[in-house]
Amino acid sequence: MNNQSISVAAVTNRQAASLRSTRTMTMISLLAAVSFVLSFLEFPVPLSPSFARMDLSDFPALVGAMTMGPWAGVLVELVKNLLGLLSTSTGGVGELANFLMGGAMVYLAGMIYYKNHRPAWLACLTGAIGMAIMAAVTNYFILLPLFETFMPLDALIASFAEFIPFIHTKLDVVLWNAIPFNLLKGLGIALVTLVVYPKLTPVLRGTSKGR
Repeated sequence: MNNQSISVAAVTNRQAASLRSTRTMTMISLLAAVSFVLSFLEFPVPLSPSFARMDLSDFPALVGAMTMGPWAGVLVELVKNLLGLLSTSTGGVGELANFLMGGAMVYLAGMIYYKNHRPAWLACLTGAIGMAIMAAVTNYFILLPLFETFMPLDALIASFAEFIPFIHTKLDVVLWNAIPFNLLKGLGIALVTLVVYPKLTPVLRGTSKGR
């Protein structure tokens, strides 16, 4: 192979890498926009006060992590929550907590599926567990202290005790509501992802074939 051929090959490789990078950023932006919209579609959760609501806004980030890698999913979570700051009612604290919980889920799932090539169901299940564990930390140290600025701790605990009578302390709230709540949320998102992900993969990776 002569020098000219090597030069042409190098230019071609750089162009291909640039196109892949541009496509990846475009897909991340698109998934983040969809994730932001989904964050407004909330629904109540059984055995929880009215302010504890669930959404599927982590679903696009999980798809991104499994398609383009764990950091792509984390970037989707980051952009979604930065957009959320435009209409925040928590001074950014809620968005920070949401980023930590969602980021933990998609990063773990992306590492297991995209990086280590393990089964999708295992990646999604591990991600859901990771979300529940991160939820315990963020609720105890971030979200519940935030709620305490608007509502006395005793009243806050009582609002959860109305649905789960054996909740008596802040730790009880975390153990018997925050962890099960977010595990349920993570499993729901995982189930949706496992059903929809195979259909979206060709589009996100640019491998779909025209008719």
